[in-house]
Amino acid sequence: MIIGIGSDLCNIERIQNSLDRFGERFTNRVFTEVERAKAESRPFTRAGTYAKRFAAKEAFSKAVGTGFKRGVFMRDIGVVNQRSGAPTLALTGGAKERLDAMTPPGHAATVHLTMTDDFPFAQAFVIITSHPIEGASG
Repeated sequence: MIIGIGSDLCNIERIQNSLDRFGERFTNRVFTEVERAKAESRPFTRAGTYAKRFAAKEAFSKAVGTGFKRGVFMRDIGVVNQRSGAPTLALTGGAKERLDAMTPPGHAATVHLTMTDDFPFAQAFVIITSHPIEGASG
């Protein structure tokens, strides 16, 4: 069952402006170490890589219905890749707590993420599903 849907469209030029103006102060405040390493390894698409991840964070915050309040912070939402290469989100802190709180008892949540970019835009969609845990009551 779907328990949350969110999307975001991000302007890559806006992210480039933030990178130019604030540099590491911006990247350290918004992105996880894994995300920074991925973006910095892509010199020709650095801003687009950051923009897709920024959009993913925004999309998740919409999917859980909080935006960036009630303890949900950008650094608590990190884009990672599954073994298959497919992107998903690694959640910590308030983002994980919010997801856990909205997941029905006896269920586990799965975060589905897709991202794309076509200059000057980056886009992300997040769909959160829940499924019963085998053997769980509730």
